[in-house]
Amino acid sequence: MSAAASPPPGRADGPGAPRAPGRSGFWSRAWRHRSFAIGAVLAMALVATALLSFVWTPHPATEINVPGRLQPPSATHWLGTDSLGRDVLSQLIVGARYSIAVGVIAVGIGMGLGVALGLLAAARRGWVDELVMRASDFTFAFPALLTAIMLGAIYGPGLLTGILAIGIFNVPVFARITRAAAVQVWAREYVLAARACGRGPWAITVDHVLPNIANLLIVQATIQFAIAILAEAALSYLGLGTQPPAPSWGRMLNEAQTLMFQAPLLALWPGLAIALSVLGLNLLGDGLRDLFDPKLARQR
Repeated sequence: MSAAASPPPGRADGPGAPRAPGRSGFWSRAWRHRSFAIGAVLAMALVATALLSFVWTPHPATEINVPGRLQPPSATHWLGTDSLGRDVLSQLIVGARYSIAVGVIAVGIGMGLGVALGLLAAARRGWVDELVMRASDFTFAFPALLTAIMLGAIYGPGLLTGILAIGIFNVPVFARITRAAAVQVWAREYVLAARACGRGPWAITVDHVLPNIANLLIVQATIQFAIAILAEAALSYLGLGTQPPAPSWGRMLNEAQTLMFQAPLLALWPGLAIALSVLGLNLLGDGLRDLFDPKLARQR
């Protein structure tokens, strides 16, 4: 949304154009919003863990020590060791790095292509709109898991395969949301006034449409980030995502399933990491959605 107090010259924002609250006012309301605050703390903890993995881990994450396998939590290994004697905490810390990398790149692919296609469909309408929407419907027929299986059969399983599969799945999500929101903005009075002044469709899209749907796209990107982390864990669990020796929360779950009665904590720690990460990003997205809603902003 446009955050300026008054429209700059050449811009046809009218009284009907939604306006974002001031930056200081937004953050003061944000930290009073319970969902946003909890989600932001959990999301920052995830990012901090990933950054920490570049400079420190209790032990090398891929170091194998068979004599020390399946040790319980201790002062040496805070969360114990797995079936190969690898330190569980070190694997969790490094695994956060790969989860964030998959989320950022996959959502970036989906957002970059999807938003461009959605804006194109809303600006041109007609057969262009129909073509983009039908292509989105076709892509929805291939979920991330099926896409990963097809890409894995061609290029082999791996981190890149998982990223491409999740990114392709995100493209129609952003395309449909962008198109629906942009069509509403194109019907606003200030956009009609800009068209009457001779502004072209691309200038209107950049100056008026995209700024007024940016908040919606940010919220959706946060939610898709959580879905991407969950999808990466699922693909790694099935052997289609991150490959050994790189640590992955999903593969840690896969390796722990045969030891559920012997060492149940091995499944608890990666499951808890996935759950807290997805919960935090979903709460953050819900909080942003409430804060960006103009009606809720006036009520708070």
